Amino acid sequence: MIEIENVSKRFTLHNQGGASIEVMTGAALSVRPGECVALTGASGAGKSTLMRMIYGNYLAETGRIMVGGLDVARADPREIITLRRETLGYVSQFLRVVPRVPTLDVVAEPLRATGTGVDEARSRAADLLSQLNIPETLWQLSPTTFSGGEQQRVNIARGFAHPYPALLLDEPTASLDAMNREVVLGLIEDAKARGAAIVGIFHDSEARERVADRNVDVTAFTPRRAA
Repeated sequence: MIEIENVSKRFTLHNQGGASIEVMTGAALSVRPGECVALTGASGAGKSTLMRMIYGNYLAETGRIMVGGLDVARADPREIITLRRETLGYVSQFLRVVPRVPTLDVVAEPLRATGTGVDEARSRAADLLSQLNIPETLWQLSPTTFSGGEQQRVNIARGFAHPYPALLLDEPTASLDAMNREVVLGLIEDAKARGAAIVGIFHDSEARERVADRNVDVTAFTPRRAA
């Protein structure tokens, strides 16, 4: 479902005279349907960079990033948009939504975008918000007014609303209390059971051990620099 071959990435520092820094080289990864692969490595090793290349936020310099038959490294913007709508979900650490849109519709939006009816989409959204302990009294309010923890749970609900064949998870259990952490781990296990291919970053080692089938240390793809 997700196949990464010989991927490299460099950044050009325009505010430092155009200096170029190679941050990743020779990255390779394969994730089968129903498998969760955890990216590991020290801070700055490139975990988030690799995740953003899979999602198409960063453009790979070389190599292939195949997600559901599409090479993200070579796809045009329209293909990336379609991939994100239908195939590849991304649960980031931050909620970014249009202000004043009710929370129920924020969570239902990924389903509506793929043609699900309003009532069915809102029903699924309501179920997820209930599971994640977002009080019903808040569902008609914009999540932009919520606490950080509430926003994170809304973001998780939105990311799991549509049954994406592939999922990217960036610290999905960070800062959650024990009850909501358990709910999120259950959602990940359910996604694996239905065949989703998952790539995740988990600093929560117990969560990683529970849901990840194997770990990939991205330090192996970090170029060695002269001391």
